[in-house]
Amino acid sequence: MKKLIMNVCVLMVVASIAFAGGAKEDNVITVATDATWPPMEYINADKEIVGFDIDLMKLIADEGGFEVTFVNTAWDGIFGGLKNGDYDAVISSVTITEERKKEFDFSIPYINAGQVLIVQSSTSGVEALADLTGKAVGAQIGTTGAFEIGKVDGVTLRTYDELGFAIEDLVNGRIAGVVADTPIAADFVLQNEAYAGKLKIVGDPFTDEYYGVVVRKGNAEVLDKINAGLKKVLDAGKDEMLKDTWLR
Repeated sequence: MKKLIMNVCVLMVVASIAFAGGAKEDNVITVATDATWPPMEYINADKEIVGFDIDLMKLIADEGGFEVTFVNTAWDGIFGGLKNGDYDAVISSVTITEERKKEFDFSIPYINAGQVLIVQSSTSGVEALADLTGKAVGAQIGTTGAFEIGKVDGVTLRTYDELGFAIEDLVNGRIAGVVADTPIAADFVLQNEAYAGKLKIVGDPFTDEYYGVVVRKGNAEVLDKINAGLKKVLDAGKDEMLKDTWLR
């Protein structure tokens, strides 16, 4: 009888540990990211995954009451892995599009990563493309930025095979501005030591290209947790502090 009681007690302890472990695991959301897109997500000198998206996801987890782990995943397989259940969500500068919404569910939008205007840091009185009437503004050929410049009367579009060439011309005074996606612009202006103190981003994004966290279609449990945490982050304005750190 004593042995039977001891066995029952051991089974109860094991069951308790298993339950506790399961509960903890259920409260962990694994998030994939392609850490090759500074300043949104990238690997730093200490081999850590860092960036705006990473800090945002950590805040979402804190506010949502769950734990988060990150998995660095190549872009060409990131959505396939999500479908296969290799992880629970993706945060990787993913633009919310109608086409993607057919296959996946998205969180509420967390940033407008649309086009912004870059000018020399010494430039004053410029907040929008229209303020550069009579001058040349550069963009990478075939991009949304090039299309937007072409819409403004009196502004001359200068196209480049690579955005870096446009940035070089801006720094050297050959053009008056450059238009690019918000995160890419921030990378050149804030993260690139070669341009430290030489450039700045002015105004707000003037196209709507919103990013969201992606989950498998119909995975309401994970989506609800993420949305609950994200809403608290946005309502408290904590995302603005991250923008100051990474994007401004």
